[in-house]
Amino acid sequence: MSESVVVHDGVDESKRRWVAITCGVGAVGGLTTAVPFIKTFEPSERAKAAGAAVEVDISDLKVGEKKTVEWRGQPVWIVRRSPEQVAALSKPAEKAELADPDSKRNPDEQTPPYARNDHRSIKEDVLVVVGICTHLGCSPGDKFASGAQPSLPADWPGGWLCPCHGSTFDMAGRVFKNKPAPDNLRVPPHMYVAGNDHKLIIGEDANTKA
Repeated sequence: MSESVVVHDGVDESKRRWVAITCGVGAVGGLTTAVPFIKTFEPSERAKAAGAAVEVDISDLKVGEKKTVEWRGQPVWIVRRSPEQVAALSKPAEKAELADPDSKRNPDEQTPPYARNDHRSIKEDVLVVVGICTHLGCSPGDKFASGAQPSLPADWPGGWLCPCHGSTFDMAGRVFKNKPAPDNLRVPPHMYVAGNDHKLIIGEDANTKA
């Protein structure tokens, strides 16, 4: 799994420090502490104003890859899932293991109407979520490969593992049962540029657009 990172200006410095500190506390099953999600800066004119929407080109995002952008000082993950990963999201056996499989908890805060489906996205293959655990604000690590792995069950379907207290999320960002995280990963407001399936706007949708 490869990842590209695009980070924009307009960052809340206190939030960045707070997330970095939180990610450094505790570890589960011998896991190392989480690494900061910020790697590079590519200033955007649109993002200079705090809270501004961010436009992202995903034309180069291949199946199995993740791109990270920064919006309002938070990492937003854009993942292109395989057909097999998308199909697994609707399987009753997997949904039975989830705490909130239909994204009914705090929907106004966590999941916009257009993402209240099994894949939690506008397009089935492209997931857009805020990469911050809903427990204590750490940034979970990628565990996209299925199957048994350290600190994960033998029937692991792929998703994310938070190193702070062990919360796990599936490939739609839905939290598994009996984990510290109370909610699924947040789906931020987002939309595709009209007539262009390769450009996303993070932080804006039909309900928020002026």
